[in-house]
Amino acid sequence: MSAENARADSERRRTELRDFLHSRRARLTPADVGMPDAGRRRTPGLRREEVAVLAGVGVSWYTRLEQGRAENVSAEVLDAVARTLRLDPAERRHLYLLSGLNPPLAPAAPDGGVPAELHRLLEAWAPRPAYVRDRHWNLVAFGPTVPELLGYGENDHNCLVTFFTNARYRELQPEWERAARSVVARFRGDAARYPDDPRFEAIADDLKAVSREFAELWALHEVAEGGRAVKAVIHPDHGDLVFESTLLTVPDLPGYDIVLYNPRPGTGTAEVLERIADRDRPARVG
Repeated sequence: MSAENARADSERRRTELRDFLHSRRARLTPADVGMPDAGRRRTPGLRREEVAVLAGVGVSWYTRLEQGRAENVSAEVLDAVARTLRLDPAERRHLYLLSGLNPPLAPAAPDGGVPAELHRLLEAWAPRPAYVRDRHWNLVAFGPTVPELLGYGENDHNCLVTFFTNARYRELQPEWERAARSVVARFRGDAARYPDDPRFEAIADDLKAVSREFAELWALHEVAEGGRAVKAVIHPDHGDLVFESTLLTVPDLPGYDIVLYNPRPGTGTAEVLERIADRDRPARVG
């Protein structure tokens, strides 16, 4: 990026930050934040001075923040401003980004189960496989063809553990050894996003105790990211299958991902899925 483009981007960010904070102030009244109403105002909303007092920062510093000129911006101060302005989670994240800080990670989704809408999506995606996993790679919901086509059994509850301990799953994967290193690196990459969550280490420790292959790969300390992959399956009933998998986050469920498998063009996989769909389609009566 050229210096000129960088300056233009910086100016756009400052303008957006100024307009965003001004609009959030304008929607609040002193009564909203427990302050006495000093009478009619020339402009609606809270004044900068009032936001600064409520957030516990200096007026001049808050003014510089609105102008995009504040230095040494900290997460604690941004959170104080976000609380004062009654920002929701999406607005708080926007404030972080405009201020040049990485937004804090969203908390784990509440333990309320997978919403019915996602279950219906998994059903509608069939006969193509699809499943939902949480941030620890626990398998929390899956479509009707996942056991048949991918080799997951009724006792499989964690994708990483299944990869290294389920013999049937492994037999279906012709590229298992090549994929294993990447799988471990991606799990470590996900664990690094939640440094205060001991569950990742517990899963790894338990798996090291039963899988020498995992223990050796885990000791490499490799880290990877990625949401797309090509997965080949040698199926005893359906022959060679090749899928393109895509991992999508679920914004309403922090830490949850949905993994969708699509047939790779030109591999004959789509035709196999069509036959499975015909097989599983209810017979017409009359």
